[in-house]
Amino acid sequence: MEHFFENTFVQTASYFSVAVLGIIVFLAIFELVTKYSNWVEIKKGNLAVAMATGGKIIGISIIFHYTISQHASLLGMLVWGVFGFFLLLLSYFMFEFLTPSFNVDEEIKNGNHAVGFISMVISIGLAFVIGASIIAT
Repeated sequence: MEHFFENTFVQTASYFSVAVLGIIVFLAIFELVTKYSNWVEIKKGNLAVAMATGGKIIGISIIFHYTISQHASLLGMLVWGVFGFFLLLLSYFMFEFLTPSFNVDEEIKNGNHAVGFISMVISIGLAFVIGASIIAT
């Protein structure tokens, strides 16, 4: 049984499964902190919400890419993935804080494509920074 867990296919499936589960859990957390329902808005065709949510999915995936490539254990990958996610979540709150002239969630919910696009770019861009920071440790 010990050799089973050393099999490359089993390890790949393990990393993939944990990363997908992480994306689902982290998206659920993002759903809790936003003032709108991502999937309801996307179903209605709200492109701003789709862009912001897509940016979060890509951002979380980028973070997991770095954690998988940097850490040899599933536990290490998971710990750094969770830490990276919380940094990404912090950046979401910083974006809201740094735009006092308007409410980011309200603008995205109302379909403001520009705000949705900037939200997406921030999520993706900072995910690369977070990932590089994970590699530096």
